[in-house]
Parts: sequence; structure tokens; C-alpha cells
Amino acid sequence: MVTIVSRRTFAVGTLAGAALGGRALAQSLTATSDMGPFFPVSHRGETDADLTRVAGGAGRAKGQVIEVMGRVLDKSGKPVSGAKLDLWQANAAGRYAHPQDPAVMPLDPNFQGFASIRSGADGSWKILTVKPGSYASPIGERPPHIHLDVQGRDFRGIYQMYFPEDAEANGRDSLFKSLGDGAPTSVASAQGDHRYSWDIVLLEG
Repeated sequence: MVTIVSRRTFAVGTLAGAALGGRALAQSLTATSDMGPFFPVSHRGETDADLTRVAGGAGRAKGQVIEVMGRVLDKSGKPVSGAKLDLWQANAAGRYAHPQDPAVMPLDPNFQGFASIRSGADGSWKILTVKPGSYASPIGERPPHIHLDVQGRDFRGIYQMYFPEDAEANGRDSLFKSLGDGAPTSVASAQGDHRYSWDIVLLEG
């Protein structure tokens, strides 16, 4: 089990800078978040980028299959290659495969629920998963989101990625609201055909 000190305290905003060759030198940092509950204490033996199937399973995970892709960048807009991304989420019913999740929604035996991947030479990453369900929590109804622990060479941050079609539910979520002006950096962009893109900009590469 990984013990992580999460960071929510550094200011997030648009960093002004000069441009070089038509490309801005400064990027908006992606807002960090609390780690949140249910980081996997174990996993089902697979950590690959396809969360919709489990080796030996009877079929595909329930729910809407989606593709999420993006890049890991530093604040200057340079790609961070080899960054480690650990991702975890609830299944389509809003249940985590974690012993401390009190939810009564069913587990999905065909849903991997966790992935550990690396960014490519151009900082790119991609997963195939199902859209997570919303769920009740002590702080209110949580909208669909994906948790990420991202480790570059010189910086580690905890993030939650939200979905653009859930803007109303996002706006009611206390964790999303706590991000302040940085909240828009935590919302993915819809690319059509159940595909989303989301770049993660680290304080340092």
C-alpha cells in the first residue's frame, strides 16, 4: 500500500509567459486534489490500460465503455516521458472494489478498476475503461470521476478527472468546488464517440 501526502495548497491558475515559435511557454497547472478513499490495497493481478476486461473473466465490464487519453506535461508545455500514472475508479454502478467501501451496489467481476501505466516519449497516455457511476458519500453525492496518482521525474501529484457532461453535478460537488479557479483544469474534453482527452500539467516534470 502506498502512503501519499496529497497536495491541494499550491495556487493554480494560468501562468503568464512569453511565446516561442508560436507555442506558449507557460501552461495552466492541473489542480491537485485529496487522494480520496479507496486507493486499491490490492488489485486483481492486472494493471494494464484496458480496465474493461479481466483475464479469465466471463466477458466485458458493465457500463458505457469509454476511451480516455491525454499527455503529461510540465509547466513549460514540454512532454514528460516515462511518467507513472496509477488510476482507480468506481465501476459503472458507483462501487469501488475496496473492502472499506460501504456501498451496497454490486461489484463487477469483469471490471479491473485499477491501472498502472507509463506515459510515452511524447508524454501521451491512454486507457480503455467504463464511465464510473456517481455515488453517495459523507460529503454528498459524488459525480463520476477518475482518480490519478501521477509521478514525474521531479514531482508527484494527486488528481481527480471529471466529465464535461456532468457540469451540474460537478458544480454541486464539494471537492470540485474546493479547487476554486483551478476546477476547469480537472474537467476532460469530450472528443465524441465516448472518447475524452485530458492533459495533466505538473508543477515540475
